[in-house]
Amino acid sequence: MIHATAPRRALLRAAAGLPLAAGAAAAQEPWPTRPVRIIVPFPPGQAADLFTRVLADELSRRWPARAFVENRGGGAGAPALEAGARAAPDGYTLTAGTSGTLGVNPSVLRSLPYDAERDFAFLGNVVSLPLVIAVHPSFPARDLAGLLAALRARPGQVALGLPGAATSQHMAAELLMHRTGTRFNNVLYRGSGPAVTDLLAGTVPAMFDTVASALSHLRSGATRAIAVTTPARAPQLPEVPTVAESGLPGTEGYAAFGWSGLVAPAATPAPVLRRIADDAAAVLRDPAVAARFMELGGTADPMTPVEFERFVRAEIAKWREVARIADVRLDG
Repeated sequence: MIHATAPRRALLRAAAGLPLAAGAAAAQEPWPTRPVRIIVPFPPGQAADLFTRVLADELSRRWPARAFVENRGGGAGAPALEAGARAAPDGYTLTAGTSGTLGVNPSVLRSLPYDAERDFAFLGNVVSLPLVIAVHPSFPARDLAGLLAALRARPGQVALGLPGAATSQHMAAELLMHRTGTRFNNVLYRGSGPAVTDLLAGTVPAMFDTVASALSHLRSGATRAIAVTTPARAPQLPEVPTVAESGLPGTEGYAAFGWSGLVAPAATPAPVLRRIADDAAAVLRDPAVAARFMELGGTADPMTPVEFERFVRAEIAKWREVARIADVRLDG
């Protein structure tokens, strides 16, 4: 019988441990080792695209591999969210989940190809996009009280420009009408551009618009702001009160705005999710990034994954009720 010497026994033990050590090293392989794709469910130039690109550029400075945006427009964003939900859960495909695709679509699309609450891991919000109620300078109302009085005097007759059905602007308007017992004559356009054109011409006297889109016209005096729809005043329009500040019946706690955050496939490993969430939050807390967001008409809005998940679920519940009351559907 041959007995192994002490050095030989040490060598055998080391050799026996090699596969385990190699496996552990593989499991702890640094992330990311290749580019990270962020699917944006809209064409280039839309708000979610602009802000996600700023975030992707900043993350690329922090990570050993770059982050890049892939635009997938159409279908109210549903095909893009489906692609994000079905992607490999390895952290290399993220999705910009928005107020429309996560918050509203579950209530207005009967055949939604993804589950907004179960198919994703929530990483954090990125940007809040305040909306503003803007009117043509010839419109007599100077504040929300005057606007609501005009609606009550002529129910269903004051035309309101909206960039499309089930958009954040449309849902915000429906929420205000429901809360205050008033009614606009909703005029739905194919995008905000044509609606803004008609507002500037006075063809429609009022519009719910994003602050980003409305800012230059408000500053030039081509339109006038009645109120913003966020819980707090928009930093770009600090002189414009919020809807809730009016103190009018039905406006207590009113909040309706656009937003865009980051989600990943639900089975993505927890360490990877933590890395993405922490790095994205650090970027959004950078004063230079916050200033850039403000220039673009948004507000950097970092949330923890738990906070963002809670927020998204609350948005789904809120817009489900509004869609039911107003009978808002995108697929018949």
